[in-house]
Amino acid sequence: MKRRRTTTVLLCAALLLTAATTGAAVATGPHEERPAREAAALTGTAKLYRSAGDDITFSFDAHLAKEHRDDPLKATGTFAFSHYLDGEGAKAEGTVDCLVTGGRVAVVSGVITSSDLPGAEGKRVGITVHDLGPGHRDRLGYSWASTGSPVETKDLPKCVGSAPFEQVKRGSGDFTVVPWQPEL
Repeated sequence: MKRRRTTTVLLCAALLLTAATTGAAVATGPHEERPAREAAALTGTAKLYRSAGDDITFSFDAHLAKEHRDDPLKATGTFAFSHYLDGEGAKAEGTVDCLVTGGRVAVVSGVITSSDLPGAEGKRVGITVHDLGPGHRDRLGYSWASTGSPVETKDLPKCVGSAPFEQVKRGSGDFTVVPWQPEL
């Protein structure tokens, strides 16, 4: 009897290990399944900290499906950002065209689809996020850091961003990065 129980336990452990390493759906309850993990993601909304009081917000809903894990150019999703100070400023929304993550750092790029900043529509921008985890202020950088405006950026390639030099304003939100795990 003891040998049969040991065999059953080993068989169950092997099945669970196989499901975990192949990315198959895993049962979480009597009638539930958890979907397989996506290849990469960047989600969340937060405001940047500026001592002058600028109101700068970034939002992301970017995903790379598991079946596309070897091609970050197949990422999908949206992004948005705005920058206002003393009632002046602009906002923009765009469509993601690339997402690469490594550990807790993500670089996402995309094309601006709507904006009240003249000349911004149709421009590609790149943004880098460093997700420092719960209780820490994430960091962010953007491709127009050296030019001052997305309009001034010329021919930016996909998946190019800036070092994450800005800091998220405490208590204003959070970003979440799902690390990319390509087959090498």
